[in-house]
Amino acid sequence: MNPVYKGVAHPWLCDVMGHMTTRHYVAMFDDASYHFLNEVFGWTPGSSDGPGWVDVKHTITYEDEVAAGDLLEVRGSLAKIGGKSITVIYEMHNLTKGGIAANLESISVYFDLTDRKAIPIPEELRTAAQPFLLPGEGA
Repeated sequence: MNPVYKGVAHPWLCDVMGHMTTRHYVAMFDDASYHFLNEVFGWTPGSSDGPGWVDVKHTITYEDEVAAGDLLEVRGSLAKIGGKSITVIYEMHNLTKGGIAANLESISVYFDLTDRKAIPIPEELRTAAQPFLLPGEGA
């Protein structure tokens, strides 16, 4: 898995029970996804009229609590490349505690931002993504 994001669980990201609240896990995973899409496909979110990516499904598993001050690293790998979609697996590692805090399976579609519809993933992006595909997984 490729490191794509580093962050800190600041006290203001924590809830009344003393652990990082759900909304901030999602925010960190979302930030990580921009870095992942850039690293894998060279995509940058600079234009609203070209192709982009749209998340259509998230499945998050919370493995361990994250407390204020914990250092976090999100790592990502491409699990699947479909005709118009990708499946990415993210792991949020708690570097302070030495374990996994949460996992995210994310399905995103390649999207025409002008016509507002899913479009096929071009062959050059599929080729660029091959080194990031998890072992044993297919395109």
